[in-house]
Amino acid sequence: MSAERVLVTGSAGFIGGYVVEELLRRGYEVAGVDNLSKYGLVHKSYDDDPRYTLVVGDAADGALLTELAVDCDHLIAGAAMIGGISYFHTFAYDLLASNERIIAATCDAAITAHREAKLRKVTYLSSSMVYESATSWPSAEGQQLEVPPPVSSYGFQKLAVEYFARAAHQQYDLPFTIVRPFNCVGTGEMRALTDVEVMSGNVKLAMSHVVPDLIQKIVKGQDPLHILGDGNQVRHYTYAGDLARGIVDAMEHPDALNDDFNLSTARSTTVSELAENLYHRLRGDEPFRIVSDPPFVHDVQMRVPSIEKARAVLGFEATTTLDEMLDEVVPWVVDAVAAGLI
Repeated sequence: MSAERVLVTGSAGFIGGYVVEELLRRGYEVAGVDNLSKYGLVHKSYDDDPRYTLVVGDAADGALLTELAVDCDHLIAGAAMIGGISYFHTFAYDLLASNERIIAATCDAAITAHREAKLRKVTYLSSSMVYESATSWPSAEGQQLEVPPPVSSYGFQKLAVEYFARAAHQQYDLPFTIVRPFNCVGTGEMRALTDVEVMSGNVKLAMSHVVPDLIQKIVKGQDPLHILGDGNQVRHYTYAGDLARGIVDAMEHPDALNDDFNLSTARSTTVSELAENLYHRLRGDEPFRIVSDPPFVHDVQMRVPSIEKARAVLGFEATTTLDEMLDEVVPWVVDAVAAGLI
């Protein structure tokens, strides 16, 4: 019996690379599709694995996705324009328009592949940003339908992804699972090719997430360290390897069918706590000083999930500690800065 085959859209992206690695580790064949618009061609450890095929193409190309999906048992829908908070701010329209085209094409292809071939389910990558307008925490699954819609176009479009998933199931019986990763931390996130100049103090933001941005500022000698907002924003920094495991668990688990799950660490960390940890790792006992830059409008103060459902249904827990994550990520980012990648 041949191995099951999984189509991963956005396979060359930040989380996508970890998902491909996890799928290969579990014995799947993987077809990845990515237009390489974010980082260009980046060499991965599994490039030469005969079970992995990368198709360079646009995830908004419905015909291409259909051609690939009809040969697959599962589809993980991860392709999207995505970045950190400055990215949301700078590409507000492009995020909405591009990601709508991608999800519509993905669902069209999946509906056909499910009806006419062997595709069993789509696992959709949503986001903690669907809870952007929450006023009470922790955010449990279902709260996204009870609070006002997200204010950012990115969060709003991720909520739309969930509506696509449920609508395709309602009308076409296309099985789904929705996962919402929280604050992903890992290696592989570089300065995007699309970056425009956004300054933070004397250093250009990498338009990525907070960890690589803070590390590059510290490495480049910024003192005091500029952070967006007052530093009291609460986040749940979760290791990308743990998130990939949770995504594949959700794809596989029979009880995840037509349901949604938050995927996150249990630990809350403020941005200033993260910044201080990174500062002392890189600058030793030098005094830690910060200055607050005006925050972007979409810089949510609290992003705290309930993780009970994923634990109870999937048996999933994100076990990597913040220090363990940073042990891996900090040297990688430092090298990337030195190589001019960030």
